[in-house]
Amino acid sequence: MNRFTAIRTATLGAAMLALSACGINSVPAAEENAKAKWANVEADFQRRANLIPNLEQVVMSSAEQERQTLNEVIQARASATRPEIKLDGDDLQDPAKMQQYQQAQENLGTAISRLLVSVERYPELRSQENFGRFMTQLEGTENRIAISIKDYNDAVRDYNTRIRTFPETIGANIIHGAEPMVPYDAVTEGAETAPQLDMRSDAE
Repeated sequence: MNRFTAIRTATLGAAMLALSACGINSVPAAEENAKAKWANVEADFQRRANLIPNLEQVVMSSAEQERQTLNEVIQARASATRPEIKLDGDDLQDPAKMQQYQQAQENLGTAISRLLVSVERYPELRSQENFGRFMTQLEGTENRIAISIKDYNDAVRDYNTRIRTFPETIGANIIHGAEPMVPYDAVTEGAETAPQLDMRSDAE
């Protein structure tokens, strides 16, 4: 009986190791990791959106054409923060929803870039303490976004590789019914790179 129990235990142990090698545990772990990384991406985009009211206060003191550009930023922010734009973990396998999210965020980023280029023409605005503080916060946020997107894409690449690679593909497809996740690709060329904000008083 003891011998039978030992053989049974060894067999169960071997089976568990085989199942583990087939992606039973590693595939869900990789998926959850990618979802966690996406949560960081969304948090950093939300951080950028939260800075817009501060930008509004600073720019309202400048010329009329900057106010018009500011309105574009405010409208782009409203579009990028709509509830239907937000993605949850299950949406990360939907290319159409990901593209909609990316487009909304890139529209906001483009509007912010246009506004910053415009207000750089005003030395008196650049010299304001609030403006300098805001620019520093924005630069830090854009860098955080770039890093979070890279981390998310790395996690997605790991997950997508696992569900296509033997032996993990066995558990991924037969047991989990795993579907590839969608990486975050910049809609516009170079948009994945944080902008360089020139704070020099002689910037043109």
